[in-house]
Amino acid sequence: MCCLFGILDPRDQFSEKQKSRMLHFLAAASEARGTDATGIAYNARGKLRVYKRPVPGHKLRFHIPAGTKVVMGHARMTTQGDARRNNNNHPFQARAGSNTFALAHNGVLYNDVLLRKEKKLPQTNIETDSFIAVQLLQQQGALTFASLKYMAEQVEGSFSFTVLDDRDDLYFVKGDNPLCIYHYLDSGLYLYASTEEILINAIVHMPYRLDKPSQVKLECGEILKIDANGLQTRGSFDTRNLYSRWYAPYSFLLEPPARSRYVPLQTAAEQEYIRELKSVASFYGFSSGYVDALLADGFTTDDVEEMLYCGTI
Repeated sequence: MCCLFGILDPRDQFSEKQKSRMLHFLAAASEARGTDATGIAYNARGKLRVYKRPVPGHKLRFHIPAGTKVVMGHARMTTQGDARRNNNNHPFQARAGSNTFALAHNGVLYNDVLLRKEKKLPQTNIETDSFIAVQLLQQQGALTFASLKYMAEQVEGSFSFTVLDDRDDLYFVKGDNPLCIYHYLDSGLYLYASTEEILINAIVHMPYRLDKPSQVKLECGEILKIDANGLQTRGSFDTRNLYSRWYAPYSFLLEPPARSRYVPLQTAAEQEYIRELKSVASFYGFSSGYVDALLADGFTTDDVEEMLYCGTI
């Protein structure tokens, strides 16, 4: 489980210092979903730049240059690829045709090795499963709704992606992982994070007076583009390859006998957390039923997550 976060200031209403402070609070709040590495991508002086380090968000120092309108961020919880090797961390920078872009991913992809073989994609020293999405876009030779649709329909697992190009167009590819976007109509500002709870937690600590935001609705299977002027355009993709849909017909192969006494938690955020926890568990070879059984036996979600990452189950 990782966290996507960022800001879009299409009218350039905020100073570089203010935007750097906004990023600090967004990155710090995003630690709720990942502390192994933090990174950002932005355009400055006509060039797309990526700055990332294997440190938690509150330790990364943000210095956004004047004139930077869009910053795409990522807080990482490692599932594949050692975070101490910085090239394994997000965002990933690459080129597709005439466009330079950066990509960040929240989720787990499990067909990256197979896709690299099937699509005859080059081997890479980047170990992170997310990098297959970058290679698919490179192979398409363009960054468009069509190429993003193709990428989203090829990868299997769970995901939401953000992709920033060198023209300050920011794309949101919304799969079955959470994403929350606020739009402040008075200033034109956009703020986003993987969950509304994280976004609110960051905003309440920002020392700026902001108007009441409007939430930008984005459904699973949608692609949203917000361009350099703040204008929104939408596309879509087929969601049949997402983890929850692919896995369901075959779950009887790995599920333990029906024994779960676990009653889903009441809030949507808690249910979403458990669903993502099951997605991560699948990466380690454990079924969703096994997670349910642990919860039924009295383990907390934090206990299960710790056991997964420490290899104690």
